[in-house]
Amino acid sequence: MSYEEHALQFSCQDASLLGILSLPQRPHHRGILFVVGGPQYRAGSHRQFTLLARQFASQGIAVMRFDYRGMGDSEGEQRDFTEVDEDIRAAVRCFFQQVPAMTEVVLWGLCDAASAALFYAHQDSRVTGLVLLNPWVRTEQGAAKAYLKHYYFRRLLDSGFWKKFIAGELSLFTAIQSVMQQIGRLKPQHKNVSATVSNDNNDPDLTNLPQKMYQCLLLFKGKTLVILCSEDLTAQEFSDVAGSSRKWKKLMSSSQITKRHLAGANHTFSQRSWREEIGHWTISWIKNW
Repeated sequence: MSYEEHALQFSCQDASLLGILSLPQRPHHRGILFVVGGPQYRAGSHRQFTLLARQFASQGIAVMRFDYRGMGDSEGEQRDFTEVDEDIRAAVRCFFQQVPAMTEVVLWGLCDAASAALFYAHQDSRVTGLVLLNPWVRTEQGAAKAYLKHYYFRRLLDSGFWKKFIAGELSLFTAIQSVMQQIGRLKPQHKNVSATVSNDNNDPDLTNLPQKMYQCLLLFKGKTLVILCSEDLTAQEFSDVAGSSRKWKKLMSSSQITKRHLAGANHTFSQRSWREEIGHWTISWIKNW
């Protein structure tokens, strides 16, 4: 399907924000708003957001991507992913104004942008879907666990590692020191296991990131597509968190949540085949619920 692209300028509080609209000739009633993590701007690494937006628009789905305040070509002070609710709200408002045929919007985010999208979604009834790619749930303990489980253990099974070790290209002392540092970061984990979930399902304003992610996902009543890249420690840390308790497991097994794993892919799905596969999954998911 043919589509056009337009630059947009809209306001968020006292700042002017810039966005790009990819508008098909006959747009689907569901559109996609890209929420971009930082420090990043609307094109994305390897221009993947630009290319995905065009892939979606060619299949009849209107897409808008934009720069937060303080990012890219938008005005204002730079902020992190926990402080962009108003930016997303302003972008959603602009998107609906620009595409009258659209009745619902899906927020699409990678890494901390996925977390930002999740924090916002339950607050806005116009948001009926979320695409969360390698969501950011980083804690010091979670990162250490992911490194030990998914990186160091795999290295021990890698013949290349042992060849370098035998050849004297790797320092045993440095390797042991690195492993011990990661083990040391695990120690506080016992204090925080119970904080992975909360008994109060109505309060998403929590300081523990995995707990806040759980609460916001629980509060969101729309559909969610979770995509995890197999060669990404951020995705592997999310998998560990999602399997950390019965409450998390129950939530992730909900009929409202669809899960996809992209074998061999890195954090930014830098190969064309990976990007296009993610695009196909998103299009099929959006058009079939």
